[in-house]
Amino acid sequence: MSDDSHSQSDDKESPPLKRARHDDQSFEATKVNQSSVPSTMNTSLPPLSLSILGVEPLDEFIREIADFVHHMIVTRPVYPDAKIEVEAKLGVLRDRTSGQRMVLPVLVETILIPNLNEVDVRFESNMSLNQHRHFNNMLNDLKRISSQPSHPTSPLEYTHVKVVDSFYLSEDREKIRVTREEKSNTVLEITRKIRLGNLNIFSPKRAADWRVSVSLEVPVPHPVGSPTHIRRKDRICYSHEEFNIDLTQVHSSNNTTSNPPVPPQIFHELEVEIARSALLLSTASKRGDPNASEIDRNAFDELIRSFVNNARILVKNANDGWHT
Repeated sequence: MSDDSHSQSDDKESPPLKRARHDDQSFEATKVNQSSVPSTMNTSLPPLSLSILGVEPLDEFIREIADFVHHMIVTRPVYPDAKIEVEAKLGVLRDRTSGQRMVLPVLVETILIPNLNEVDVRFESNMSLNQHRHFNNMLNDLKRISSQPSHPTSPLEYTHVKVVDSFYLSEDREKIRVTREEKSNTVLEITRKIRLGNLNIFSPKRAADWRVSVSLEVPVPHPVGSPTHIRRKDRICYSHEEFNIDLTQVHSSNNTTSNPPVPPQIFHELEVEIARSALLLSTASKRGDPNASEIDRNAFDELIRSFVNNARILVKNANDGWHT
């Protein structure tokens, strides 16, 4: 995880701490032809400054996501007791006409301009059962390793939940979700979800892309009538510090009668979510505030930085053949 910070108020940045840099080769032995190096030459790398100014240049990618999420939060409609949800979901960006994964003339991950008519794509979050098993094994291994004293971060926690989401249409045609615990049938929450915005991220070097979504979850009374469709969720939630990583198998079915009966659709989904809505609202309110401490001014960007890092790590570990 990164531990540097930058101010939102102007272009001046406080010098961040020097930190180790790791890339894809940092876990592999690098072989050097020693015969080509003169014996009198000092080949060890001395400590380097971050730049000629001693500061790290602005990371535009993370800043763009932070700006987007912050804008969605500060311009949101106000509802009593509403919660902010910020999540990154793995998937594939597909051309709507051909159904193939989109292609862009870029070499590295790229944020698409929202609602751009020239790029007609859809985001498909479903992955294969093999991919689901791969992430399940990877996260289980990480949970086990993270409990060891030598692990560089705090340990992961784990819960396994089974819930049933029933969806209703209100009188004004708004979708209401009633979530129940599957075994006891206890109602856990009744909400109306309002999508505030999406950012699609295309990752040409990876097997999967990802999408950042910001939503409001507004508590509402229990709806009347029958649900239009039902989603049964078998979810494994791995929690780490301020984030939840949810690996979910979904059985989705319409609440209609047909002959012959239509079997439920099965989906597999993976997402990382910022766990505490109150923390998002608090840090967003102090972002760039000259009257707040430097730590408080930069806390929102640090939260988004770790959020993006977690999403990138999950995308990097997706197997080739997202749907096979």
